[in-house]
This record gives sequence, structure tokens and C-alpha cells, in this order.
Amino acid sequence: MSGRLPAEALGRRVLCGTERATVRYVGGLPAAAGIWLGVEWDDPQRGKHDGTYEGTQYFKCRHPRGGSFIRPNKANFGVDFLTAVKDRYGLKEQDVQNGTKNTLVLGKKTVELIGMDSIAEQQSQLNLLVDISVRECAVSHAGQKEEISRTCGNIRHINLSKNLLSSWDTVTDIASQVPNLETLNISENKMKFPSTSISVCNVFSKLKILALNQTEITWTEVLVCARGWPAVEELYLTSNNITVLERPDNVLQTLKLLDLSDNQLLDGNQLHQIAHLPRLEQLILRNTGISSIHFPDSEFGHKTKMFPSLKRLAINDNKISQWSSINELEKLPSLRSLQCHNNPLMDTEKNPETLRQLIIAKISQLEVLNKSEILPAERKGAELDYRKIFGKEWLAAGGNWNPERNKPSEEFRAAHPRYAALCLKYGAPEEGELKGQQPLTLKNQLLTLTIKCPDKPEQKPVEKKLPESMTIQRVKGLLYRLLKIPGSELKLSYESSKLAGKEVELDNDLKPLQFYSIENGDCVLVRW
Repeated sequence: MSGRLPAEALGRRVLCGTERATVRYVGGLPAAAGIWLGVEWDDPQRGKHDGTYEGTQYFKCRHPRGGSFIRPNKANFGVDFLTAVKDRYGLKEQDVQNGTKNTLVLGKKTVELIGMDSIAEQQSQLNLLVDISVRECAVSHAGQKEEISRTCGNIRHINLSKNLLSSWDTVTDIASQVPNLETLNISENKMKFPSTSISVCNVFSKLKILALNQTEITWTEVLVCARGWPAVEELYLTSNNITVLERPDNVLQTLKLLDLSDNQLLDGNQLHQIAHLPRLEQLILRNTGISSIHFPDSEFGHKTKMFPSLKRLAINDNKISQWSSINELEKLPSLRSLQCHNNPLMDTEKNPETLRQLIIAKISQLEVLNKSEILPAERKGAELDYRKIFGKEWLAAGGNWNPERNKPSEEFRAAHPRYAALCLKYGAPEEGELKGQQPLTLKNQLLTLTIKCPDKPEQKPVEKKLPESMTIQRVKGLLYRLLKIPGSELKLSYESSKLAGKEVELDNDLKPLQFYSIENGDCVLVRW
């Protein structure tokens, strides 16, 4: 369609070479004959001005140099959906008209179509298509009415990302001809969405997965459109400049996954607006700018009524700096998996293993942390260590081995809400455990050790730096993950140049490495 000017060009998306833009003005310019298009470029570096020509502003741009005037023959207004499908999947109308041999690719299968009589056969083969991708095919409109449903009405999954779609109405026109549509990706299309009430239709009645990344949709517009998504289960909304959330009333009630990554939310309290989605199991909040998490409806030791079904939470690449936010996650009744790396909190501990153990001890139901499984041995070691590390602080705050006199301060209970539960589980730390204990800041004196598996010669030796205060239980937890060992019982020993020909068994899970006089350069032997 390059060179043709559609009847309704204003607001349309266009392609000029490899650059995308939106038409903001159609008309003449003084001392310049003919029709001009005023366009706002997606990449403002491509522009020259803000829509002003010789002192008159013909259109507005977000960026002061994001606009240009171009001739219509420089703008590609795109193609209809079915033309893009035929081009992508190797069906071209002119080939049929010329009587030439043609082919259609269906997955890994190539079907030959020959001659002028093959039009009906082509259409029957297109009707076999279930999963269609026309990404970056310059799709801008639906085409003739009912043509899609007649030609390839069995489609269930469509990738329409990075095209020239300019409005949600166009998406609806396409989807209305695909009755069994389950997955739709229209990311990277800058579109207009309805911001007020729309008539609810059955166009998206079977839609389960919807990707709207980088479409400039607002949360208000999401809620307006969501009235037409009665069955949606996964919704991807990354990079849309969403800052404020509103409570979804009577919409998104079937949602299981929500991705709000790369939207700078006003604050962590925005999450309260979506906290009562009954089926939400996975929430992805990567790089959303949140600095804290708080569930004010419940006290420590009790579960929140917010996010009742949430199993998987990703809060990595944010601004969380206080342990209080990790403590709050213990309130979530269903949480099993957490991603939280790249937060300022991660810098509070020099040793990443110590940090991991603290998080595990603070969240009782967690099974996966930063994509790494938490095995029972690792959890036990983390909880025992936590109970010991903060034992002196517990005593100083009013803790006591005598249950009748055990009254730790409110400040201690707020900082360590699980400490009482850990004492019930393992018993209060004994006085002997706490004597001569190094402060937490000093417990990271590292030993450089070589890890070998003598019964598995194919397993290459690994060098690791471990704190000398690390318990054998925690070493085992580390080795399960490092060596990807299935859940079997590990047996550890070590050998040293000072003990030539001898192995010393590391037989007490609760003892630290320093108890066995292990030194730099020694070798830990692993068997299972």
C-alpha cells in the first residue's frame, strides 16, 4: 500500500523504511504543493521538530524533535491480515493466477499446490493452520469482512506483535473472525484503546493468553477492555508506563498470571488494588520501582487475606532495601517460589549463601528461591543457623529458656517474626551454642576449598569460597544445588596436605567447618 493515502490516514501507524511512526497531520503546507503527512516517530532521534513549520504548529509531539513532514509515497500504511498470512506461509495470489507451482509450509510439512485449480486446495490447507505468526509483517487492518474466517477459521494462536495496528477496534475486527482464538500477542503496537465503557461481545470468549507489552495501554483501559475477556488466564503488560492501579471489579476474575514488569508503579501499596484477584497464582513485578511490600490486614504470625492463591512472585530488579518486606512475604498463604535478586537488600550480606539462608529461614513455605530448589536439608540448616545467629539478640531482647519468662520485645518480634516458631520447632538455642559466637558481620571469613567427587570421575573438581562458620548442613545444601545431585544422603569428608593419606569425616551436620580445623587449600570429598 505504499504510496496510497487511505481515506482515514490520521492516527494510522506507518512504516518508512525500517522506522515506525504515527500520522498526526494530513494536509498542505505553505509554499509546498500537494499533500503532506506530519508524523511522530517512535524513535525521536529520527525527527527534526515538534510539528511546527514556519511558526505554525500543525501537530504535537511528545519529544521536541520527534516530528517530521513526509510525502505520502514515503509511507507504507501496511497490509491486511490475510495478505500477511499468505506472504508469511508462502501463498501468493499471482503465482496461482500464473499457473505456477506453489507450496505451503505447515510446521515441518511442505504441501505442494500446482496450477490454477489449486485455489480451493490452498484455502483448505490454510484452514489447517492453528498457530500463526505474522510478527513484523506490516499488518494494519483486518481486510474484507469474513475473509479470514472463510480462509483460515481454525486458528487458535496468533502472534501479531510489532506490526502497524493503530487501534483496539482493528484487533477486534480480526479476532471476530477467529472463533476459537486462545492466544493473542499484539505487543509492540502503539494503539488507541477505549477509555470508557464498551459493549461486551463474545469475540474473545475463549481467549486465555493475551500479551499487550509496549502498547501504551493504561490500567484504566485494561479494566475497560477486560469486560470482553471473560476467560483470560495470562495477561502480559510490560513496559506500558503504568504507574497507578485500580481494583478490578467483576473483571479479570479468571486471571492466573499477571506480568507488570518494567512499569514504574507509584509505590508498593498499588499492589493492594490487585490483591483480591481470587485465582492469581503468578505475579511478575520485575523492575517496577517498588521499595517495600506490606500487607496491613494481618499481624505477624497470621496469614493475610490478600493474594490468596499466589504461588510464584518475582520482585527482582527493584528498590527493596529492608528485611521487613521479606518478613511480610511470610504472610502470603500460598507462596512457594520467590525471585528477589538485584535489590539493595542483597547488598546487606557479603556472602550470597548467607543471604539465601536468611531468606529461607524467614519464609516457611518457600520451595524455590531465585529459580533454585530448596531441599529439606538446606531448609533445616538455614533454620538452625538462623536460630543460633540471632540467639544473643533474642536473649538481650527479653528471650528466655524458661517459657514463663520468655518475653522478647515487640521490636525483636517485628524484626524476626519466625523466631518463636523456629524455637518451637527445634527448641530454644542452648547456652553453649551461643558462647563465643562471632558477630554476624565477622562470620564471613572465607576458606578456599576444592570440591571433589571421588566416586564420580566424570565430575570435574570445583573451587568454592565458603565461610569457616558455615555448618556442615548448609554445605550439603549448597552442594545439592552446585552438583545437581538428586535427593539422596550426602557423605562428606576432607583431606589436607597436613594429614597425608587420611580422610576426616564431616559427621556432625550442626558443626561449622572451623570445628574440623579445615584450612585454605583443603579438599572436601563428596559421596552419595
